[in-house]
Amino acid sequence: MSELRWHPFLEEWVITATHRQDRTFLPPKDYCPFCPTMPGGFPTEVPREDYNIVVFENKFPSLQKEPPEPAVLPTTVSPVEKAQGICEVILYSPEHNQTLTDMPLSRIRNLIRVWQDRYEELGAKDYIKSVLIFENKGEAVGVTLHHPHGQIYAFPFIPPKLKQELAASEKYYREKQACLFCDTLNEEFKDGRRIVFEGKRFVAFIPFFARYPYEVYLAPKEHRSSMAEFTSEDREDLAIVLKALLVKYDRLFGFSFPYIMVIHQAPTDGKEHPEYHLHFEFYPPHRTAKKLKYLAGCESGAGSFINDTLPEEKAEELRKKAPQKMEDVLKMG
Repeated sequence: MSELRWHPFLEEWVITATHRQDRTFLPPKDYCPFCPTMPGGFPTEVPREDYNIVVFENKFPSLQKEPPEPAVLPTTVSPVEKAQGICEVILYSPEHNQTLTDMPLSRIRNLIRVWQDRYEELGAKDYIKSVLIFENKGEAVGVTLHHPHGQIYAFPFIPPKLKQELAASEKYYREKQACLFCDTLNEEFKDGRRIVFEGKRFVAFIPFFARYPYEVYLAPKEHRSSMAEFTSEDREDLAIVLKALLVKYDRLFGFSFPYIMVIHQAPTDGKEHPEYHLHFEFYPPHRTAKKLKYLAGCESGAGSFINDTLPEEKAEELRKKAPQKMEDVLKMG
């Protein structure tokens, strides 16, 4: 069963995809479907002995290019639509035990170029209204395959959170003729306490309004609505700032830091969005080395987050961890 069901109280689509119950879950250590296929070995998703970066369609997609007709009828308050869209998997490396943190800058630059390509190609399809690139890292956030990889969901609608951000950005732009995110960045630079790492073109910071203890935003200093506007210089600097942040995360508590990373970009609905500012958002589940932040009653039931920490203090913790300069990151390769 797979369809879009309308949630009349929240006014948003819910995707049902029951076939995903059968997807691979923590396979045996001697078999990984994302590793290269070795001679005489069991076939994997990549029928080659080696690769650089691989993109392929998800075998258990929530959205499908040619979806089946809905298996249920709509109700009087809840319309039903076909779950049309595209779900892709991006394999960052053939090395099973690597993480994005471990990878050289050259590979991270290549990955950013792949992200840019997928945003442009998928977003050009007339039925795709929004392209979300993301990574789930670590069992603490529900990862079922540890091989370094990310995902892309190309939606036939603008998802709720992006829609809310877009509405706020549009309102601010109408009232002030300025970008809400650019003005937010100006405030962060003016204060300085929440800056985690600064490159020539990009900056990582814990926002004033952070909901998670170590939530970080990573964004271009100059206005960019999407990766479609990236130059080679943008990709170079983004790779440096991204690696710096990930290394800091891992050094914070001395272990590979779990997180959810999402890239928010302008919708691909055929309209101009000069008010929207591209940015990465990181949601790490750890609030201390041994304690996780769970989304319980207030967060899940009411949608109101409670942050038990001060963004200024958490940013200082991350900022103090090496690397602290761009030169330090470049030495890492």
